[in-house]
Amino acid sequence: MKKSLAYIVAIAALCACTNSQTAQQQAAAVPEQVTPKVSVVAATHQKVEHGDVYSSTVLANVTNNIAPQTGGRIQRILVDVGDFVKAGQVLAEMDRVQLDQASLNLANSETELSRLKELYAQGGVSKSDFEAAELAVKVARSSYSNLLENTVLRAPVAGVVTARNYDRGDMYGMTSPIFIVQQITPVKLLVAVSESDYAKVHKGDEVNITVDALPGRNFSGKVNKVYPTIDPVTHTVNVEVIVPNSDRALRPGMFAKVAVIFETVYSIVIPDSAIVKQQGSGQRMVYVLKDDGTVALRAVQLGRHMGGEYEILSGVEAGENVVVKGQTALRSGVKVEVI
Repeated sequence: MKKSLAYIVAIAALCACTNSQTAQQQAAAVPEQVTPKVSVVAATHQKVEHGDVYSSTVLANVTNNIAPQTGGRIQRILVDVGDFVKAGQVLAEMDRVQLDQASLNLANSETELSRLKELYAQGGVSKSDFEAAELAVKVARSSYSNLLENTVLRAPVAGVVTARNYDRGDMYGMTSPIFIVQQITPVKLLVAVSESDYAKVHKGDEVNITVDALPGRNFSGKVNKVYPTIDPVTHTVNVEVIVPNSDRALRPGMFAKVAVIFETVYSIVIPDSAIVKQQGSGQRMVYVLKDDGTVALRAVQLGRHMGGEYEILSGVEAGENVVVKGQTALRSGVKVEVI
């Protein structure tokens, strides 16, 4: 009987020990509640530029086709493709036979007028003869000036020679110009602005230009004119932008992107890392830190994306703290630790 009682006591003690160990293991298996750690940034009120970016092509401000009025032999070629020329610089000379004849005719007409002038003063010739001599001089001078302009070919503007279609000694056949001279200081761009933004663009507005050929460089220009009609097919209006291009870095034909600023407003701005996309709906949300240390999930309306920041049109007020790091473990109403 004593042995049986001792055995029962030992078994009871063993069971108690086993239950204690099981309880400890179960307690260890329950994870300790961890407070999520987050980083926050205050929403700020900033100046935001509203506009759009358009594709365009750099154009010469002026393009001149240099050629004489009539055909003839080319006697001299003084410039080549790629040469920069000044306004009035001689580019080529044509055969001078007709010009020399016109020069002699003008000299003779002026001599005759001088002779008749003395006679007219003395009453030796009639007024009609004297006026006829004056008219002959005017006609001869006009003919000479016209031939001079078409024999000695000059650049009408300062620019660069972009084409030369003939050589010295060739016969100009009036099919293509001898030279093409383009003015590239300044250059211009034609930007097709959407019809909805037509009223927002004004002469004198500043724009920013970038070109693929010159990465890292920005160029400033101004709206020079807004065309008066809208294309009924594309529903766009052409806007002419002038860029000074004083260093001649921009060249005609370059592909360009033109950022046109329509207006400047003050809006709420937060880092783009604060934006959370709502699964299944595409709605954009942010976690806002409340005064009691918990976070609230709010829907926001996004405006412009500017580098690493978003303009917020609604959903967040200036000064409120938004979570920018640690959103994956959050849900609305959870208490967080700010680090």
